Amino acid sequence: MRTVYQCKNCTDCPYGAECKKTDKNRTIRLNQELTSMHQEVVNNLESIQGALLRMNRSIQSEGTFGIMKNNRWYKRIVRKGMEQVRLEIFLVSIGYNLYKYYNKRLRIKKAA
Repeated sequence: MRTVYQCKNCTDCPYGAECKKTDKNRTIRLNQELTSMHQEVVNNLESIQGALLRMNRSIQSEGTFGIMKNNRWYKRIVRKGMEQVRLEIFLVSIGYNLYKYYNKRLRIKKAA
């Protein structure tokens, strides 16, 4: 459902230059369904569960991708097609996991 609001006369409005870009009267269209979806998204993000998910995501994924991009010099996917892209991501992920595993084993050996 869409609601349209239109000003009757904008000629004497002191804010007309900032409010509109044309010579016509100001028109505002509101989509109720879209507005309710936006409100649902805001409510989900501001809930306790949403805050925990955001915090968990920032801790887990961003660090991994930052290491892969900066420290391992992996900047872009070079393969084309969904299956080839998936394969490349899997190979880079396996390489990263092996790198972490090797460093962990090395730290354990040094500590012993």
